[in-house]
Amino acid sequence: MTIGIVGGGQLGRMLALAGYPLGLDFLFLDRSPSAPAGQVAPLLCAEFTDSSRLAELGARCDVVTFDWENVPVHALRELVGHCPVRPSIAALATAQDRASEKRLFERLRIPTTRWRSVDSRPELLRAAEAIGLPGVLKTRRLGYDGKGQALVRTHDDLEQAWTHLGSAPLLYEEHIPFDFEVSIIGARDRRGKTAIYPLCRNTHAQGILRVTRAPCGPARLQALAARRLRRALDHFRYVGVLTIEFFVRGGRLIANEMAPRVHNSGHWTIEGAVTSQFENHLRAIAGLPLGSPAARGHSAMINLIGKLPPRGELLAHPGLHLHDYGKEPRPGRKLGHCTLVAATARACDGGARRLLAELAPDIRIP
Repeated sequence: MTIGIVGGGQLGRMLALAGYPLGLDFLFLDRSPSAPAGQVAPLLCAEFTDSSRLAELGARCDVVTFDWENVPVHALRELVGHCPVRPSIAALATAQDRASEKRLFERLRIPTTRWRSVDSRPELLRAAEAIGLPGVLKTRRLGYDGKGQALVRTHDDLEQAWTHLGSAPLLYEEHIPFDFEVSIIGARDRRGKTAIYPLCRNTHAQGILRVTRAPCGPARLQALAARRLRRALDHFRYVGVLTIEFFVRGGRLIANEMAPRVHNSGHWTIEGAVTSQFENHLRAIAGLPLGSPAARGHSAMINLIGKLPPRGELLAHPGLHLHDYGKEPRPGRKLGHCTLVAATARACDGGARRLLAELAPDIRIP
């Protein structure tokens, strides 16, 4: 079976590496000839909207998926005439628009922030008056890793945020003084069976995920997050991996956003779970039985941002697993990650703190 993947970033690369032991083949479509996935699989280089290349991808593959949530929906709809596209294009379209995402959460009775759509400066002022300050102004589309958003604490901030972002459709939402952030990742197969991973606790800096630790939180929080994720999976008759990110405040889960793909906070599952998120995504879309999502002890995943430390220094840490994405260094760019797995949370957190002291001393984990 050949899996087509629209987008050839590190997520696609890790999908291919997870699929080869299963006997799967891969073909990628990406705009860049230097996309990381091209190091491990054949790569068609073209715009995502190139009809001839999309037709070629569909003709050569048994099923197509994607590794980036900003792939044009109309391009994937072109593919449907050639081969199945999984997960749901409807889920992708919803995740591409923050307002549609918020409406979905409300429809599924998943608590989220108070929010309003904003298409003009007067609408922004009315939204801020109704919801209050502080708040967050976000572009409805194309925001990731903290891009396309501004924290608004004062009326002067409102004006600056509008000047900076007002050329695009926007969303204004309340600013949540959360205790911490978590994500829940799960896979659903074509028969509706699910595999839900342990809750992950996430630490961000400058809008970029820096550290994920799992398992996290009490059983009550895990069960609540899993129920809410299953509502979304069943709503879309989803096939593949889906992630929902939550703020935790006073023991409550408040949905922030969802990602209809394998997720950065799930990289720990490669070494830290019985079956990785990447393998389970492939199993689901290929019609194979899902594997166990159970954790193998406790894991900490640390993103390597901007530049890679010398391999020898990293690998000198006992039990460290290194993943180099083969990307050119650039400030703010995710170049790789490393994972520590230990028998206890205490041992895992201790190792992560020692590693962070070398890599990113400004990052603290509780």
